Order: sequence, then C-alpha cells, then structure tokens
Amino acid sequence: MKKIKGRMDESILVCVYYGPNGERLIRRGHKLADMLDCPLYILTVDTRPHDEFDAEKSSYIERWEELADELDAEEFIIRDSERSSVRAIKEVAHNHNITQIVIGQSPQNRWEEITKGSFSNMLLRAMTFIDIHIVSIDRTLKGVEMDDTSYEKGVRGFLRPDKDSYRLFFTRSKENLYEGIFYKETGTDFNNGIFKFIAHGKTCQVHITEDVVTGKMVEPPNLKKS
Repeated sequence: MKKIKGRMDESILVCVYYGPNGERLIRRGHKLADMLDCPLYILTVDTRPHDEFDAEKSSYIERWEELADELDAEEFIIRDSERSSVRAIKEVAHNHNITQIVIGQSPQNRWEEITKGSFSNMLLRAMTFIDIHIVSIDRTLKGVEMDDTSYEKGVRGFLRPDKDSYRLFFTRSKENLYEGIFYKETGTDFNNGIFKFIAHGKTCQVHITEDVVTGKMVEPPNLKKS
C-alpha cells in the first residue's frame, strides 16, 4: 500500500516517449513530487497498440515501470493506439487532477515528431491552469569522449556481421543481429556516430565509423533468428 502524500492539492505527471532520456525526466519529476510531497504519475503515449511495440520500446517501458515502483509513483500509465498525444495527456491530466506536467524539450524532441509540430506549444495551449516544466535534454550523449560532439536526430538502424566486425544498415533483414538507434555526428558526410541498443534491459552503445562498428561487440544480439 502506497503511503498517503501530504499535499493532495498538487499532482505531478511526467510524460516520456522514447529513448534514454525518459529516466532522467522521471527522476526530475520525482524530485519535484518529493519536494512538494505530492503524488507522481508517469505517462507514455504511442500511436501503435501495446502488443506491436518493438523490443527496444518494450525494454524502455519495462525499465520505466521498475523505476515507477522504485520511486513509489502512484501509477505508470500507457496510452496506446492514440492519434493525438496532446489529447491523451489532457485526458490523463484531467482524470488524475494533475497540476504540473514534466516533458522533455530539445532540437531532437521525439514528441515533436509524433505531433508534427511544436509539441510544447500545443501542450501549453491545451493545458490551461496547469504548470508545464520543459526539461532541456543534452545534445551530447553520455560516455562519449568528445566533449563538444553533437548528434543529429536518432534513426532506427541495424547491425549485421561484416568480416570481423559489424556493419550499419537501415533496412530490416534476416541477417540483422542488433536493432537500435543510430545518432549521426553533425557535420559529417559519412555514417559516423553512436549506435545505441538495449541488451538485458540496459542501454549499450558502440561507435560507428563509416558504417562499421569500431571495437568489439560485447553484448549478445538482441534480435532473434526467425
């Protein structure tokens, strides 16, 4: 049984979509809820049905659910098959008496891809009398040894065996062994950057130079042979 929060006139909703920044947003929302001693809710919205989520999205959701339990959130909410993210958030906010919403904002914001517009502006117009906290997401990826390196918007990619290494592709194939998100370095004509993927519930990454993985793949493949 969850303990009763001190302030029931305040209620925090964290909206997460896709990628490693979700955990950062959840922890930011928890810090705010802990400071106000009020309930915390976590929401993810997707246009696809839940049973059609790919392995990576499912892994992120599992991690977010674990984090919701760890941080004593009131509820982790999944709204799938939604055509409008803003409408879904508005309904959840109304149903749970939300007073403050936490979202992520960056030039690579996935929410903006879903809504095909400025998500934060649309949300601000729709959410009257609700405070919106827009958390800036770093362009640089943690663990990269180049301080000022920035990356383009992530795209889905795959790794296939290539001689003694693995090569990056962007099409599905039975030969693919890894599925993840490729972040290309800005200012380069070649596919140089970072390939991030989920293995055993944790986020892993390898460097890509001219389509080829540099270094050794330690984690086992995350795609099953059909």
